[in-house]
Amino acid sequence: MKTKHDDLLDQGPKEAPEPETAEQRSKRVGWGAAGGGIAGGGAVLAKVGVLGKVFAWVFAWHIAINGWRAGGWIGLAIVVAAIAAFALIRSRRHT
Repeated sequence: MKTKHDDLLDQGPKEAPEPETAEQRSKRVGWGAAGGGIAGGGAVLAKVGVLGKVFAWVFAWHIAINGWRAGGWIGLAIVVAAIAAFALIRSRRHT
């Protein structure tokens, strides 16, 4: 019975590939490291609760802008009143 080792010995010597330069390695590893840092930072922010608040403010901002586009000052006033009512109801529920 032949083992993997024997198969490799039967193939004979091979030429080793050229080693990577530092620039090639940094290009290959850079995105993975950046992605890991971003994911880690996002996990920490989510744990602290900051990420949820940031998303809430971004959504509120976009809703206000769309209200402004749809109805000018009246649309913006309705959207701001709805956001204020939501915040008031939520704060009363949590106290």
